[in-house]
Amino acid sequence: MSNSIASSAVLVDLNISVWTARKLDKTVSKEIDIDKNTTTKAGNYNKHLLAGAGELERITKLSTEIRDWHTRQTLPWSDTGTRLLPMTNFFDYKNQLAEYEGLFKERVESFLTNYPKIITVMAYRLGKLFNREDYPDVDVIAKRFNLKQTIMPVPEAGDFRVNVDTDMKDQLENEYQKAYDDRVNHAMNDAWSRVHKTVEHIVERLSGNDKKIFRDSLVDNALDLTQLLTKLNVTKDPRLEQVRVKLEKSLMGVSPSELREHADLRADIVQKVNSIMENV
Repeated sequence: MSNSIASSAVLVDLNISVWTARKLDKTVSKEIDIDKNTTTKAGNYNKHLLAGAGELERITKLSTEIRDWHTRQTLPWSDTGTRLLPMTNFFDYKNQLAEYEGLFKERVESFLTNYPKIITVMAYRLGKLFNREDYPDVDVIAKRFNLKQTIMPVPEAGDFRVNVDTDMKDQLENEYQKAYDDRVNHAMNDAWSRVHKTVEHIVERLSGNDKKIFRDSLVDNALDLTQLLTKLNVTKDPRLEQVRVKLEKSLMGVSPSELREHADLRADIVQKVNSIMENV
């Protein structure tokens, strides 16, 4: 298993940093303690320096979108945030990330250009809370924004080149192999978990005889998952592929409007999907 993973996937780190534009106001915090008659520091008041600034909010929203996308397109690998990117998804991932990088850079540059004007607006919005010294120069702020990706090879298990006796070397190799296999299993469990959550959600939304209320994305999201699983199945698990095909066939050509109108169609889909659940 280890050799196949090392040749069919890479490890990827994605780090995104965005200026939070928040600052602890010790003076206001003290005033609140006095006003509320506390005997100790009961809390802190953190000012949102750019409250309501759409330019920064758009960057923050985009960074969340990129992180969510990155998580969907990869599998878990380590506790440090490093994730497994199958080579079958590598070029699609890189192309989409390049688009995100361009959009991120564009929004940051727009924010930095308008930064002096935004500060002027904040002087009005924050009233007595405004302090010009809270706002660093634009060159300093520019360094608070970053989007960086690092690609690394998946290490091959069992390659211990250390100067220890044979018994200890064998023990180290066995321990590493177990840890390595645990990571691979964790990655595949994540893929199975996505199927389970999707199938469970479909059953929950479509069960019952009443006219159902659900988003059009219910079917589209499930079909998107079936496509993504062709890339995330790094161990070539035949059971996962079998479940993927069954789910795809069950939903292919089904429209949300038909599901809302026809109870018999909903019941048929629920029956098919429930049979899939037995294998998940």
